[in-house]
Amino acid sequence: MAPSRSDQMVDRLRSMQAAAPDIEASAVVSVDGLIMASALQQGVEEDRVSAMSAAMLSLGERISGELGRGALDQVYIKGNKGAIVLTAIGDEAVLTAMSRQEGKLGMIFLEMRRAAEDLVKLVG
Repeated sequence: MAPSRSDQMVDRLRSMQAAAPDIEASAVVSVDGLIMASALQQGVEEDRVSAMSAAMLSLGERISGELGRGALDQVYIKGNKGAIVLTAIGDEAVLTAMSRQEGKLGMIFLEMRRAAEDLVKLVG
C-alpha cells in the first residue's frame, strides 16, 4: 500500500530537518489553522502551533499587502531561545519550522524553500 499524503508530508519534514539539523521541529499547517503533518518535539502542542502559524501567516500577508511589499514569502520571528520561520506552501498551507538560537539561517531558508516546493504537490 502506498504511503498516505500525510505520511509523505511527515517524511519530507523529517528529511528537511536532516538536511538542516538546526531545525528542531516543523509542521505543515492549513490556512484555517489545522495540522496537516508534523515533526514536532515531544511536549509541543500541535493545536497551538497550528493556530498560531495560521494567524501569523494571515497577519504577515495582510501587512505585506497593505504596505506594498507584494506577495508574502516568509515570516521570521526571532526569540532569545531560537527562531520560528513560516513559509507559504501555495495558497492552502504554511510550513512552520523552529530552529536553534545559533541556527544558520541561510541553510534553514534554503531547505524550507526546497521542502515547500515539494510539499505544494502534496497539499493541493
